[in-house]
Amino acid sequence: MSNLTQVGWYWNRLRCMSVAEIMGRAGSTASRAMERRRAPTDVPLIRLDRPGARWLPRELPEEAGLTIQRANELLSGQWRVLARDTEALGFPPEWNRNPDKGALLPLSYGKVMSFRNPAQTGDIKYLWEPNRHLEMVCLAQAWQITGDARYLEGVGTLLESWFVQCPHALGANWSSALEAGIRLINWATVWQMIGGLQSPLFEHPIGKVLRTDWLNSVWRHAEFIRGHMSRHSSANNHLIGELSGLFVAGATWPFWEDAKQWRRIAREGLEREALAQNAPDGVNLEQTTSYQQFVWDFLLFAGLAARATGKPMSEAYWKRMEAMLEYVAAIMDAGGNVPMFGDADDGRVSGLSLGAAGCPFQSQLATGALLFSNPALARKAGIVDLRTRWLLGREACAAFDSLLLQAVPATSRTDFPQGGVFVLGANLDTPDEFRIVADAGPLGLGGIAAHGHADALSFTLSVAGREFLVDPGTGTYHGAGPWRDAFRGTAMHNTLCIGGVDQAVSGGKFMWTRKYKTRVVVRDTNRVLDRLVAEHDGYRRLPGRPVHRRSWEFDKLGDRLTVRDEVQGSTTQTVTLNWHFSEECNVTCTPDGISIANGPVCLAMILPPDGEVSILHGSNEPLAGWISRGYDRIVPSTTVVWRGSVESGEGVETIFRRF
Repeated sequence: MSNLTQVGWYWNRLRCMSVAEIMGRAGSTASRAMERRRAPTDVPLIRLDRPGARWLPRELPEEAGLTIQRANELLSGQWRVLARDTEALGFPPEWNRNPDKGALLPLSYGKVMSFRNPAQTGDIKYLWEPNRHLEMVCLAQAWQITGDARYLEGVGTLLESWFVQCPHALGANWSSALEAGIRLINWATVWQMIGGLQSPLFEHPIGKVLRTDWLNSVWRHAEFIRGHMSRHSSANNHLIGELSGLFVAGATWPFWEDAKQWRRIAREGLEREALAQNAPDGVNLEQTTSYQQFVWDFLLFAGLAARATGKPMSEAYWKRMEAMLEYVAAIMDAGGNVPMFGDADDGRVSGLSLGAAGCPFQSQLATGALLFSNPALARKAGIVDLRTRWLLGREACAAFDSLLLQAVPATSRTDFPQGGVFVLGANLDTPDEFRIVADAGPLGLGGIAAHGHADALSFTLSVAGREFLVDPGTGTYHGAGPWRDAFRGTAMHNTLCIGGVDQAVSGGKFMWTRKYKTRVVVRDTNRVLDRLVAEHDGYRRLPGRPVHRRSWEFDKLGDRLTVRDEVQGSTTQTVTLNWHFSEECNVTCTPDGISIANGPVCLAMILPPDGEVSILHGSNEPLAGWISRGYDRIVPSTTVVWRGSVESGEGVETIFRRF
């Protein structure tokens, strides 16, 4: 990153801050400078006579094949890190060497390290991912299942090497309180699985030294989080993750007086943030489905830990979590596909997910069905997955079949007005389903809307559980700039773009300096018609001060969707309509329009007349015709672009019809 670019980034970041945030950050900077001069804090005396909470069941699930496979891969030095299917990082790995570009990061003071130049450091996510210690959970599971000492010794090897290579406060692994929080959650899981204080890992003198080193690091992690929590405009999912890690640590390891403070601070923060960051209708206000599942898991692990202490989280906390799952159930189609709204980085909270495979959303639905005795969530999940069985145990999971027998619709709600998401369609959750998920919500959370995409009035469309119109995803965070800009920009979404610019103004990879407001004008639904009309003001900065209004009208009897776009302003505008199709779709031109097939299911698309039509597949100029199903995983798909001019108040219609 050039000096000029750095100056621009800091200026944009400053513009997004309130006076209180500027003052608060100045104080934090001064505190970090003082912390660097101090010697590492001595850990208080450990009181091992205080039993910790156990929030995992003692009985084991029957299936274990994938868990053992992942554990064996790990012992052989093979790691799976984001887009890298397997990579030989060794066992133990070099914890400060980034698998991306092989950069060995220095052991300088972590809180002042910068990772904004991936050409030098590599994409920092590739370093942080193995340091979250999700894989360590697989080793603990494998030992529980088999009793094979190799897996237990492997846990010890990873821990011991990490403590040596990652001394307190030094290096990239002491730069983020969120990463410390995730590590604590996985350490707590491993701790319970291997037997806690009485684990065979700690039987011999060298094991007792390891136990002391581990507990010392737990205390330092918790105090690190307490001293470096995300604040102000950065208080998004990071803050919830930090608080969750702090609470889990206080519940699992109550061996210091400080643990009471960890639990108190974390409980108060989680109770507040669970309601502040997630709308009453269940939509995570970062406007991203990936972080929806990320945040839900943080709330889940803290909630289970609190329940195990005998002082559960409030009813409002759990109710908000249930609402979050009802939202996921509504936007998931009959094939289990979930729209990829907003940013996604493949983040997982717990290593229990690694050996379970499957869809993380469906797993959460199954867990929630049992936690809340909610038959609609059970019907949407379909089965109790392996991760849920590890989390809740056989006895709790036995109730799932009775929930399935209750005759309730799997999609219990379709309108989420506070989050700005609406589901239209017919025959939902059946083989004949026609499902539209429309986004009429805000850009994102807080002053910078860090993880939101400029996607106002975009939507996804699936038929019979097969995806047709999709949100293309995220691509990358720290890869080449054009890819990051394109995937979060307006043209990469199924909406109208005016003048070739985004609806919002970007100030950096995780910052929007000028946002938009959306407004729902009409929402009607009856036996034969679903209708939604909404508008946004993101383009009022352009000449003529245009406002984009879109209406969706779905004829339930004819499986016909009509999308009408209007631009209201004082001048004629040049616009493009971008239609992004799943990579599974075959898109062809016909004399009557465009035909799209996904397997045996076919749609006809009729575009507005008097415009220029382009069909792009894996195009680099412009960047279009791509889809990203995972972080740094980008494959070609098909994008249909209609380009034309519209007068103020003039409408252009696009029709989708099943045949």
